[in-house]
Amino acid sequence: MAPAQAHDVPVVPDSGIVPEKARGGIGIEINGERFRHEGDPQMPLLWYLRDVLRLTGTKYGGARGENGADLVLVNDKPVSAIAQPMAKLDGKRITTVEGLAANDGVLHPLQQAFIDEDAIGCGYCTPGWLIAGVDLLKRKPQPSDADIDRLPNTCRCGCQTRVRAAIKRAAAGRASQA
Repeated sequence: MAPAQAHDVPVVPDSGIVPEKARGGIGIEINGERFRHEGDPQMPLLWYLRDVLRLTGTKYGGARGENGADLVLVNDKPVSAIAQPMAKLDGKRITTVEGLAANDGVLHPLQQAFIDEDAIGCGYCTPGWLIAGVDLLKRKPQPSDADIDRLPNTCRCGCQTRVRAAIKRAAAGRASQA
C-alpha cells in the first residue's frame, strides 16, 4: 500500500444515522428553566405545573380560578393557571411562587414581608396573594388600601389585614433581611 498523502480524505462508512426533524410541542420557560410540553395542548397550565413538573405551590382555586390561589405570572402579568391552556403559552415566560426567590435562596421582599407580618394563615391562598402582590408592587410601588382590596384573591382564614400590612411593608422596604 502506498502511504497516505495529505490530500487524502478519510472515508467514513455510512452509519445509517438520519437526523430527526425538530420536535413539535410547546416551548415555555418556567422560573428561568426551559421546558417542552408535547402532550395535550388543551391541558391547563396548572396541571402541567403541579402534575408534570411537581411545582405544587400554585393551588387549584376553582374551575375558573375564582379565588386567585392559582395565579402565576405569564410574561410578568398575573394569569389564572387553571384558565390557561398550554396551547396559548408557546414561547412565554412563566413565574410561579417557587420562582419569586432569588437563585441563592434569598426571598423576594414580599415573601419576607409575609413572614414578618404573619400573613400566611393556613397557606392555601398565600401563593396567589404573593403573585398578585408582586404584580401590584411593580405597577404601583406605593399601593393604597383600595389598590390592595382590588386584588382578585380571597382568604378564608381572615388574613386580609395582615396581607395588606405585608404588601405595605414590602412597598416601604421594611421587610427584614433573611
